[in-house]
Amino acid sequence: MIRVVVADDQDLVREGFALLLSLAGDIETVGQAADGDEAVAVARRERPDVVLMDIRMPNVDGIEATRRLMADDRTAACRVLILTTFDLDQYVFDALRAGASGFLLKDTNRERLIEAVRIVAAGDALLAPGVTRRLVAEFARSPGPDPGLKQRAEGLTDREREVLLSIARGRSNAEIAGELAMGQGTVKTHVSHLLTKLGLRDRAQLVVFAYEAGLVTPGS
Repeated sequence: MIRVVVADDQDLVREGFALLLSLAGDIETVGQAADGDEAVAVARRERPDVVLMDIRMPNVDGIEATRRLMADDRTAACRVLILTTFDLDQYVFDALRAGASGFLLKDTNRERLIEAVRIVAAGDALLAPGVTRRLVAEFARSPGPDPGLKQRAEGLTDREREVLLSIARGRSNAEIAGELAMGQGTVKTHVSHLLTKLGLRDRAQLVVFAYEAGLVTPGS
């Protein structure tokens, strides 16, 4: 059973998502929160697998709440799935940096919501096309690669670097396997090695790393 906490300042939205998730059969809503402070408190108490987190909430917003969850040993293992009203939300990039594992638009349907929770709970990242475009636009405005990150990338093998570049370009494991002529199991092994070597938690952070280290550039 996947344990979920739903955080949103709008009662109807919060309760609606909780109801929709309850229909999945393998997902249980173990808590609700109306702001970031409450989301952190509930997550510390319930230790959920996934926190469905709105960005724009009073008192403490979803980005700061995500940052606090990732910095706390009691909640660092949980995955944060950000809820956003617009795919070009100005806070998307900050949320990724804070440790969010994915983004979901609030106008999503039930099937997409349930699938998104399952994907994130399994340890994968979820980046919608619109969100990815926003992310690339942010990197296009950045001053240049981070020398420290570039140095960390030097410890990667050629194959690991190829897999990382493919991930940064939005390729799935199946697509990477086809492009690089390897089995999907081998791709998963390379992804696992990348996460361990670079000290990252999921594919979303691998994307951020690849751009910030200058390994891939917008439009490449």
